[in-house]
Amino acid sequence: MSTQVPALLDGLVDDAAVFPPGSAALPDALTAHRTHRTAWYADLVGPLLLPASTVAAGELSGLVDPGEGLVIGLIGDTGLPNLPFALSFLAPDGVTARQVEVAVAKRGEDPLPGVAELLRLIDTLPGVEAVYAELPLTFGLMGALDALAAARADGVPIAAKFRTGGLAAELFPTPAELAAVICACRDRDLPFKLTAGLHQAVRHLDPETGFTHHGYANVLAATLAAADGARVGTVAELLTVVDPRPLLARATERLDSPRPLWVGFGSCSILEPLTDLIRLGLVNGGYDA
Repeated sequence: MSTQVPALLDGLVDDAAVFPPGSAALPDALTAHRTHRTAWYADLVGPLLLPASTVAAGELSGLVDPGEGLVIGLIGDTGLPNLPFALSFLAPDGVTARQVEVAVAKRGEDPLPGVAELLRLIDTLPGVEAVYAELPLTFGLMGALDALAAARADGVPIAAKFRTGGLAAELFPTPAELAAVICACRDRDLPFKLTAGLHQAVRHLDPETGFTHHGYANVLAATLAAADGARVGTVAELLTVVDPRPLLARATERLDSPRPLWVGFGSCSILEPLTDLIRLGLVNGGYDA
């Protein structure tokens, strides 16, 4: 039996296996990603995310068959100016970077200068279909979103990215902060990605760290509500829900429709979110024929 992932969840989870907390070795991550790409749930899975530092060090060499058509997302951990250099290492291995994601400012910095620098670099990123500017939730954020939206309206394939967790409490935005960001992107017709902290479908407290994590089912329901015109308060309320039923009620109505606004998120495990989505009934478990 085979089962199709619903359109609402298409490409929701990028494969971030080499990043913490999973921190898989690159050969193991490549082997697992190939399995994901041929599994019945393949439509759920986005590209394999790799740091620019790994790519620029030539670590893919000898691990990829040039004919296999590996698609990755490049994470700019070496900074904005080094993105073209890292991309130059991909062609000999037959690897394509579908997307580039890079932080344009540190926490507390105005992101607008970094956005401007990234926009100047985009013409030097050949073959990249989408560029995501990771923005800190700080002063200058709305101006940076305006700049991204203006560039996108001019045909530049750029969008926003936000951090929703990490190793410190301040890296977890409050429901009100995240709702404001979602609605700000909605108001600008600007897609966004999220990264870090989205380890389970429903909002929960991690007993080891004491941090409360956002749930990706919460984010999905909140984004659907925002796309339908909900106010920030309603969107924030959905982000606080710990009962999956109201989240599922919104999602199941839209399973056959493309997901609005929210491009998706990276996870160091593909099987964990898949299992959660099966448990919630948003994906039906299946087996390869």
